Amino acid sequence: MLLRLFTFFFAATALLAATHAQTEVPPYRDASLSVEVRVQDLLSRMTTQEKADQLRCVLGWQDEDIQAGALWGTFRADPWTGRTLENGLDPRRAAEKANALQRRALTETRLGIPPFLAEEAPHGHMAIGTTVFPTGLGLAATFSEELMQRTGTAIAREIRAQGAHIAYGPVLDLARDPRWSRTEETLGEDPVLAGRLGAAIVRGMRSEGKDSAASVLPTLKHFIAYGTSEGGQNGGASIVGRRSLLQTFLPPFREAIRAGAQSVMTAYNAVDGQPCTSDRWLLTDVLRREWGFTGFVVSDLYSINVLHNTLHTAASLQEAALQALEAGVDMDLGGLAFPLLADSSPAPARLDSAVARILRLKFQMGLFDRPYTNPDQTSRIVHNADHITLARDVARASVVLLKNESILPFIKGTRVYVCGPNADDRYAQLGDYTAPQPEAKVITVRRALEQRHCLTPSAAEADVIVAVVGGSSSRYAGAEYKETGAAVSGKADSGEGLDRATLDLPEEQQALLDSMKQTGKPLIVIYIEGRPLLKNWAAENAAALLTAFYPGEQGGAAIADVLFGDYNPAGRLPISQPRNVGQLPVCYNRPLPLPHDYIDSSATPLYPFGYGLSSTTFEYSDLTINPESFARPDGTLDPSRNFQHFNVSARRLATLDTSRTFQLFNVSFSLTNTGPRDGEEVVQLYVRDDVSSVVLPDRQLRRFARVFLRSGESRRITFTLTADDFALIDRDLRSVIEPGTFTLLLGSSSDDIRLQEIIRIDN
Repeated sequence: MLLRLFTFFFAATALLAATHAQTEVPPYRDASLSVEVRVQDLLSRMTTQEKADQLRCVLGWQDEDIQAGALWGTFRADPWTGRTLENGLDPRRAAEKANALQRRALTETRLGIPPFLAEEAPHGHMAIGTTVFPTGLGLAATFSEELMQRTGTAIAREIRAQGAHIAYGPVLDLARDPRWSRTEETLGEDPVLAGRLGAAIVRGMRSEGKDSAASVLPTLKHFIAYGTSEGGQNGGASIVGRRSLLQTFLPPFREAIRAGAQSVMTAYNAVDGQPCTSDRWLLTDVLRREWGFTGFVVSDLYSINVLHNTLHTAASLQEAALQALEAGVDMDLGGLAFPLLADSSPAPARLDSAVARILRLKFQMGLFDRPYTNPDQTSRIVHNADHITLARDVARASVVLLKNESILPFIKGTRVYVCGPNADDRYAQLGDYTAPQPEAKVITVRRALEQRHCLTPSAAEADVIVAVVGGSSSRYAGAEYKETGAAVSGKADSGEGLDRATLDLPEEQQALLDSMKQTGKPLIVIYIEGRPLLKNWAAENAAALLTAFYPGEQGGAAIADVLFGDYNPAGRLPISQPRNVGQLPVCYNRPLPLPHDYIDSSATPLYPFGYGLSSTTFEYSDLTINPESFARPDGTLDPSRNFQHFNVSARRLATLDTSRTFQLFNVSFSLTNTGPRDGEEVVQLYVRDDVSSVVLPDRQLRRFARVFLRSGESRRITFTLTADDFALIDRDLRSVIEPGTFTLLLGSSSDDIRLQEIIRIDN
């Protein structure tokens, strides 16, 4: 009997111990442990199939696969997804949907790994009920880092309030050919402008901290040289050498990564014959080893499949998956290629490193510990009054005044006749990657002018005529789509997939302008567009000419503010305005020589990069340049100086001659508002390397600032130039500073230089 009691006791104890062991919280669930410990513990428990699943990002509006590492576009609404205002998810329902997905992942999968929810957000979250900001070119036309950071913060808060974690944007492609359909998404043609504004957006999206409930992971698009394809063809070949990649196309991404971006998306195109999605030099050697990037790389939608079915560099989809993984791709957007990895024996270390990058960020963002959002907060955050005001501020700052024959601003009581296809088409004002919008939400030009009670029913009664023309990326008037979501047909003439062979206005729009000119009334022409359409006729015939690059939901109000003088315009062209298609590319910073005129056309742009007028005038004066050495007395670099602060990486310093004395240059000048109105000037500092070992542009933007001055006010402006601003990529692909003279050019555009000085950098 005693033996039986002892036997029962020990059996019960063993059972209790086993039960306790089974219910013990695994280390990866313990929030008190370090992220790295949790990552490694979870990795050790995963099967090869579970690892491959974490590298999949599926289409969230049609696939609720909670085994996948991420779901894309779960809240997306547009004609491609079939989600409308009636059947789509409003912000509260989106938050509830996100919570339901996370709850299922935690309770219905073996390891309970929460999925990332990734959403399109190039100019606002592409979902019902969110705030729509100007498209990329409009954002860039502000030349304002401060506005971009605030915009990034607003977008991030709206996305996180609905339970998502990743924002696809900003787009850092350089737009070198406006025939390209996605020109509107970019931050323009210049690497410094795109880099600094893109970095500001990233800082805004990450401003609350990497583990904050209001911070998202920005995904930089598209890596690399996607916007310089032959013939302006979307996804077409890019013939760009490595030196040019390092000198021009890669720096904007590096700048945004330094600002905190932890995700990069590959491009569909091949560069000099090498597909970006399988380029190990690009994705591993440069991105990770040289730049120290610790985040993850995601393919563009089905761009891994493109290696097999379009570019034909892989004999099968399985081979394409292996090529992409080995090159450095960590996540497969679309999720059709990487499932094959479970059966194709990829290198275990490479598979584990890719999975670890995904898991690491999930832990850092708190997905395991705080997987849910509060649906009650969506009405307080999404499209709130502050965000609406910000959308209007950004839209006003983006309006570019190209011509004004003293007709603007309108005097009080001006009677206006408004016409044109873009005067009252809300979707033509919003650009691509925009969700359905209720009519009352979007303020068009006509609606804004109606609110001012200034409209007349016919041109004969008007004091002025406002003709609103341009392009449209609207997908709401019928369109057919490729597998990737790019359009192949429809009434739109811009937006992804809709490349153009010409840049002319449609014939009916030009006929409208001709007829309005014949009335004899002053004609104000406004282009609402996604690419710089030709404006030669308007430049010659209009009394005033403005452009707004798809200015968003508040665009009409912003334009009316400019017309009536409530806002003094200061937007600047982030992309050169061509005279004709035959002169493309016409970007200001092409390598020398400077272009010569054609026998039948000027080679210069109609309006240059950085150009824009104001209703007041500014004077530049008293330029001084004060070098500040950051070398030790013996001439070697002073290690106590914070070189990273000056954007000079340790690797870059290693390529420079440390026996030389490097200097910072403080460039100061006085700026005075000499006109009758308060206003803003966008001051621009360009640098010319007078003699270099490789061919460079005649000038390159290095600094810019948007400065507000009251009428008669003067202010001292100072820019600090650092080693990066004088470096070039030499023939051996090294970043170096060559001794010699450099010309500093200060002005109001790339072609309007007010002050200049030569400095010398010696050995």
